[in-house]
Amino acid sequence: MNGTDRCGRREDRTDRDRSAARADGGRPLVAVVACGGTIASEPGDDGAAPEKTGADLVEAVPAVTDHARVTTREVCSQPGFDVRWKDVLATATAARDAVGEGPDDAGGPSESGEAGESAEERADGVVVTHGTDTLADTAFALDLLSDLDAPVVVTGAQRRLDEPSSDVPANLALAVRAAADDRFAPGVHVAFDDELHAARDVVKGHSNALSTMTSPEAGPVATFTRAASRLLRRPERGVSLDPLADAVDDAAAVPEVPVIHSGTGVGAGALERALDAGVGGVVVEGTGLGNVTGALGDAIGEAVGSVPVVVAGRPPAGPTEPVYGTPGGAVTLAEHGVTFAGDLPAAKARVALALGLAADLDRDGIEALFEPA
Repeated sequence: MNGTDRCGRREDRTDRDRSAARADGGRPLVAVVACGGTIASEPGDDGAAPEKTGADLVEAVPAVTDHARVTTREVCSQPGFDVRWKDVLATATAARDAVGEGPDDAGGPSESGEAGESAEERADGVVVTHGTDTLADTAFALDLLSDLDAPVVVTGAQRRLDEPSSDVPANLALAVRAAADDRFAPGVHVAFDDELHAARDVVKGHSNALSTMTSPEAGPVATFTRAASRLLRRPERGVSLDPLADAVDDAAAVPEVPVIHSGTGVGAGALERALDAGVGGVVVEGTGLGNVTGALGDAIGEAVGSVPVVVAGRPPAGPTEPVYGTPGGAVTLAEHGVTFAGDLPAAKARVALALGLAADLDRDGIEALFEPA
């Protein structure tokens, strides 16, 4: 879709949905797609676990209705560390359906909503509530799978609603606020701690700090205060390839793609075992600019003929780049035929490769997954 078509479609939807006469003054409609995580968790004798629904969260944070009318949809109730591919694909489908861009171009009914709302009314934006452990992975997967004419904003929390200084209210209200603002389309974004980050760039940078979401080098797309927001760079989808959702509709089609780490003393064993297990592809987390040990480099040279191998770098910022020779240097790996992940960390390179293989992309298509828009 070209830029003119995109702007026209967004303008049409804005004229139809936001400017239409409504008893509530024509406020935008935001669909909250609930996926579990700390944001939905409650304490228990065996540890905390997701229990709250999206409707529970909206009810607990009345400030969300300051920015939009809100409906909710339930996809799953998983902790962030146990999100499955079927959950990711279902989330992408729920987002597309909510804004009327699903395969049948019809939004399904919401689980709950304000009285008097039409179940078929198209949302102006989508919020996904999710566990923080893999929030950045899912946000990037949604960016790969879809290209919607409405903001899609993923959020979560580091502290449950029952904990002191919970960040649930602020993050959920921020996400709805951003999803109601059509400046933040296209692309998928992550709302956390008064900042909005691009799905391609964001990572979880701290295990428990409230400011955990960060975008090394790139920085946030926007920052927010109580009364205003500041756009720091243009919101955009993080990949130039066409959306993969129509080509990936079955979680069983997503192959196993392990991450093999290089480091001091690493040999070929882990890669050889992965290949023996019949994996669909491999991501190697190299050191520095994308280098590996000599033993692992030799094994990669033998592996590239049977499966795609993508090499990422270990540093939290900076791209991969062929500079060094020797058996494990990135120059040698390039000669073997690996694909370099560029500025994507290994975790996101794994998401991209797995979805690309599920979509049956050719070599050029796989390469395009790692090129920013």
